[in-house]
Amino acid sequence: MSVKPIKKSHKLDNVCYDIRGPVMQKANQMEAEGARIIKLNIGNLAAFNFTVPEEMEQDLAKNLPNAAGYTDSKGIFGARKAIMHYTQQKRIKGVTLDDIIIGNGVSELIGFAMHALLNVGDEVLIPMPDYPLWTAATTLAGGTPVHYLCDEDNEWNPSIEDIKSKITSNTKAIVVINPNNPTGALYSDEILQQIVDIAREHNLVVMADEIYDRVLYDGHSHTSVASLADDVFFVTMNGLSKNYRACGYRAGWMVLSGAKESASGYIEGLVMLASMRLCANAPGQHTIQTALGGYQSIDDLVAPTGRLARQRDLAYQLISEIPGVSCVKPKAAMYLFPRLDPKVYPIEDDQSFVLEFLEKEKVLVVQGTGFNWHAHDHLRFVFLPIEDELREAIGRFAKFLKDYRERAVV
Repeated sequence: MSVKPIKKSHKLDNVCYDIRGPVMQKANQMEAEGARIIKLNIGNLAAFNFTVPEEMEQDLAKNLPNAAGYTDSKGIFGARKAIMHYTQQKRIKGVTLDDIIIGNGVSELIGFAMHALLNVGDEVLIPMPDYPLWTAATTLAGGTPVHYLCDEDNEWNPSIEDIKSKITSNTKAIVVINPNNPTGALYSDEILQQIVDIAREHNLVVMADEIYDRVLYDGHSHTSVASLADDVFFVTMNGLSKNYRACGYRAGWMVLSGAKESASGYIEGLVMLASMRLCANAPGQHTIQTALGGYQSIDDLVAPTGRLARQRDLAYQLISEIPGVSCVKPKAAMYLFPRLDPKVYPIEDDQSFVLEFLEKEKVLVVQGTGFNWHAHDHLRFVFLPIEDELREAIGRFAKFLKDYRERAVV
């Protein structure tokens, strides 16, 4: 008797996460066969010897004996209190303990945000390029992602005109990823205010992903979009993974602020989803208060002489020196999103392009379409490896592109 195949749900038909997609699977296979791969595909800081602050590790160990039971579904008191104080530093008004929900990383909370809000056919405005989990979560929740353009010629700031042109009667929310992944952009206050004005006019929820809000270079400062109004409803996401190099702690949070009265039904849905998963990872929660209140070692890393700043400068310089490659210098985060001039590099399929690069040069990057970019002319590079490894990886990229140019001419 033949066995009937078990297929995946149709809900996953248009869901993808190419950061850990087919090209990474090929890299894992190559590693299993003995190859050494330089991985520039994901912002996993621990893999590049960026360490968690020692005080956080000590508090994790100290509290571990008390972390076996379920916590409050919104999170432990001390952690939420510290997050509330942090919102005050960011000038977000009117946040109470009840307005904070701790999750297993921002990734879990993005799912909550979409499932609690969307009905089938509802639309969410998401930046292009995006962090692809936002698009995937919108689709999985039954909504329709609508991508608005971020303008490379304007330091990757969102195009306000494009946002306006894509609003319909079905639009329910707009996502703002600032600082931005994958471009490293830091949005201007003027642009943020215009987005708030649009949200007010069209009664949109503003979902702000601010996970990189301390990873800032060249003396730049970050404005939380939720600090710009109290008559628009904001859902602001943050966590420990990037600023505190604690990706595996799975400790993120969402903050609800602004026009909370008008969003009471939505908030009820968020609380319901938080209760259904019982609680977030308890050990990780016990490090939040220490992280937010302690010495901010990220400041040393992003200072002009700090490791992250030096590696950003080096990667940007080396990438920019390659013929036919241009890049907006990132003001924040830990990524470069360079453009390959289509006249020089006529790439028809950027996933095949990065796969060929991996196979020939043993360097793993992510194609621009993996971030829902509309053309096959961008790649994302992580600049977390030490400087010698960055030189090696980008040197291999330059060699690969030289060969590609020569083949393209022929």
